[in-house]
Amino acid sequence: MKISYSWLKQFIKTDKTPQEISLILTDIGLEVESLEKVQSIVGGLEGLVIGHVVSCEQHPNADRLRVTKVDVGTGELLQIVCGASNVGADQKVVVATVGTTVYPNTGEPFQINKSKIRGEVSEGMICAEDEIGLGDSHAGIMILPADTPIGIAAKTYFKMEDDYMFEIGLTPNRADAASHLGVARDLAAYLRIPYQMPDVSAFKTDTENLNIAVKVEDNLACKRYSSVTISGVKVKSSPDWLKDKLKVIGIRPINNIVDVTNYVLHELGQPLHAFDANQIKGNQVVVKKCAEGTPFTTLDGVERKLSADDLMICNADEPMCIAGVFGGKTSGVTDETTNIFLESAYFDSVSVRKTSKRYNLKTDASFRFERGTDPEISVIALQRAALLIKEIAGGEISSSVSDIYPVKSKPFDVEVSYANIVKLIGQDIPAIEIKSIIIALGIEVFAETAEGLSLKVPAYKVDVTRECDITEEVLRIYGYNNIVIPTKVNASLAYTAKPNKENVQNLIADLLTSNGFLEIWCNSLTRSAYSKKTDEAVQILNPLSSDLNVMRQSLLQSALESVAYNQNRRNIDLKLYEFGKTYHLIGDQYIERPRLLVLISGAKQTEQWNQKSTPSTFYNLKSAVDGVLGRLGLANFQSEEVKDDNFAYGLRYFRGNQTLVTFGAVTATDKKQTGVDKDVFYADFDWAYLLEAIRKNKIVNKEVAKYPAVRRDLSMLVDQQTTFDQLKAIAFKTEKKLLKEVQIFDVFEGDKLPQGKKSYALNFTLQDEEQTLTDKQIDAIMQKIIANLAQTAKAEIR
Repeated sequence: MKISYSWLKQFIKTDKTPQEISLILTDIGLEVESLEKVQSIVGGLEGLVIGHVVSCEQHPNADRLRVTKVDVGTGELLQIVCGASNVGADQKVVVATVGTTVYPNTGEPFQINKSKIRGEVSEGMICAEDEIGLGDSHAGIMILPADTPIGIAAKTYFKMEDDYMFEIGLTPNRADAASHLGVARDLAAYLRIPYQMPDVSAFKTDTENLNIAVKVEDNLACKRYSSVTISGVKVKSSPDWLKDKLKVIGIRPINNIVDVTNYVLHELGQPLHAFDANQIKGNQVVVKKCAEGTPFTTLDGVERKLSADDLMICNADEPMCIAGVFGGKTSGVTDETTNIFLESAYFDSVSVRKTSKRYNLKTDASFRFERGTDPEISVIALQRAALLIKEIAGGEISSSVSDIYPVKSKPFDVEVSYANIVKLIGQDIPAIEIKSIIIALGIEVFAETAEGLSLKVPAYKVDVTRECDITEEVLRIYGYNNIVIPTKVNASLAYTAKPNKENVQNLIADLLTSNGFLEIWCNSLTRSAYSKKTDEAVQILNPLSSDLNVMRQSLLQSALESVAYNQNRRNIDLKLYEFGKTYHLIGDQYIERPRLLVLISGAKQTEQWNQKSTPSTFYNLKSAVDGVLGRLGLANFQSEEVKDDNFAYGLRYFRGNQTLVTFGAVTATDKKQTGVDKDVFYADFDWAYLLEAIRKNKIVNKEVAKYPAVRRDLSMLVDQQTTFDQLKAIAFKTEKKLLKEVQIFDVFEGDKLPQGKKSYALNFTLQDEEQTLTDKQIDAIMQKIIANLAQTAKAEIR
C-alpha cells in the first residue's frame, strides 16, 4: 500500500520528517518497506530561477539567434544566447543556470554548461515549457507576468513541492489502516496529537430533480447502501493538484469523476462507484443476486457467467456492477456523461472475497471490502466525493442522500484487565499509560475500575474484538523497542512423546546433508495432471491458476520440477531430499500423509583431471536408503521387486503389510511430464510408519566381539523367479546362531546362462562371540547352507 507524506499532513499537523515518520510507522506495526522521493515534474525544477531580460541584441554571427543579458538576482548579469523568436528585452523568464540538469518532455536530460555559440559566450538557457516539463508548447520561451520577483527559485514560483511515498507492507488484519486516514489515526495515537477529518459541513442538496429509487434485496451481503445523484457535470481532465496526489501513490489519472472516487478511496478507505445515471434503466437501482449463468460484461470487456452467489448492483432490467469488485462495461462514466449516480456501500467481506476469487478479479475496492471497511464512514465518504465532484466538474447535488442501513453496526464490547495486559506484554506498564494509549487509539472507555477497563471498540477496527487484541494495540503504540529483554529466562521441562519427531527428522536431515544431499521445500499445491488417482485428488475451490489447482498426492512431481529447473541451467548433478506431506480424499475424509523423498540424478562424482565422471545408479540410491534405515535402527524387513506406474523398476522394503520405503527409477512418463531428460532415481519413505517403527524398537547395547568374523562366498544358478530375500531367509533358517549377515555382491543374467536361470554371488559372514571358529566348523555350516539352498531353492553351486 502506498501513502503520500504530504497527504498525511492534511490529517495531522507534525514537523516530523518523512524519515522519522517511516521509523515510527514501522515501530507501530505498519512496516515501511521503502521510502521514495516523488516529484510531480521530473527533476523538480531544481536549479531553475526567475530572471529578467535586461537587454536583447541580434547575434553578430547568426540571423536566428539573440544575445541577451539576464539578471537572475545574483548581482551580475548573465550573457545567454537564445534562439526563441519571442525573446525580448524587459521580459520575466525561467532561466536554467550553469550546472543545472534540464529534463525535457522528449529526449534525454542534459546539463547546462558554459559554452560559446557562434563565437558568443552563453552562460545558461532561457526555457520553454516543454524543455522543463511544465507543458507541451515549444512555440517560444515562457514569458511570466511583469510583477514576477527576480531571483526566486522556479520551484517556489510554480509552487512545486517534493513529496515522499511510503510503501507499507500492510498485513491482512490491518484493514483499518488501508487509507491515509487510517495511517494518520495510528500516527496521531503514537504522537498523542489530534487528527482532522475532511470537512463535509458544506454538503447540501441543491435540487431534487434526479431521484433514483434504491432497493436492497440482500441485507446480509449488503449491510449498508448509501447514494446520491449529481447532475450537470462536465467530464474532463482533473486539475493538477488531484493528478499529482494520485500519481504519487501510483494511480493513473483518468478523468475528474473517476479520479475523485479513487482519491476518496485512498483518503478515507471507503470504495465508491460512479454510475452514468442516464444508463440506469427504469430509474431504479436494485442490490440483489442474479440467476445462475446470467451473462455480464465487465469493464475489461470480458463476458462472464454469473454465479447465483454473486451480489450485483442492477437497474430495473439488468446487472450493472459486481458489488464491491468490478464495474460493468456500459454503466460507467464516459466523456458524454452529464448525470451521476454515486454509490457508497458496506458489503459483507466474505461475499466480496468469494466473488473476487471466483473471477480472479483483484481491485483496490475488493482489497478493502475483503478485509472489512468502516460501516460508519460511508455517508461521510459519499458527501466528501460529492463536494469534490461539484468543485472540479461543476453540476449540482440533485437528490438527498439515500442511506439504507437496517441493522446498525455496534462497537465491540471488550473487558480488559491491567494485570493481563502487563502479563502478556511482559513489562510493567503503568495503568494510566495503558488507558492513555487506548483512548488515543479512538477506543471508548465506558466503565473503569482499579483492575481494568470496559471498552467499546469502533467498528472500523475489525480485528480488535478480544482482550489479547487490545493488548496488541497497546503494545504497538507503546513500542516493541521499549520492551526490555530480561537477562534471565525461565523455562520449564515438558514431557514429549518418544521418539521426538523433530529430533528424528533433524537426525536424518543431518545424515543426508553430510552425504552431499540438499534439502528442498516444494509447494503443496500442484497441477491436477500430476494426480494418478483422480478420485483421491483434493481440489482447490478457488485456485490461483490451473497449475496450482490440487493438493499433491506425491512429493515426486514437484521435486522433478526442481530437477528440470536445475538441469536447464546446467546444474545436472543433483542429490535432493524433502520432508513433506501428501494429501488424499478417501471417501469423505481428507488424509495427510507425512513422507520423505530422497532423489539422485546426474553424476555420482564430477569429472576431474585424474578421474572420469561416474553416473549415479540405482545402487547409489539404495546405499542412501539403507543408510537412512540403518541410522534409524531398522534392520528386520523384507524386500521385493516393484514395477508400476510410479517406478520403471525398483525395490520395496516392507514389514508384513506395511511398506517402509519404495525406491527405484523414475518412469519415462513422469520425466516427460515435468521436462526432465536425464535418469532420475528416487525413494519414497512412509515417514509416519518409520516414526512408529522406531518407537517400538528396543535398543540393545553390546560389546564389540572379541573374536574375528569369517566370510565365505558362494556363486550359484537359480531360477529367474527366485529372489535374494528367499535365499537369505533359507540361509538364516539353516544357521541361526553363527550366521550374522548375508549380502549379494553380483547378479548376472544373459544368453550364456541356461534359459530361465540367473546367477547370484552371495557372501556369508560367520562369527562366534565366545571362540574363534575353526575351518571344520565353517565348512560344516556352509555345507548345510548349500544343501538347503539346493533342496529348497533348487540352487546349483557353481
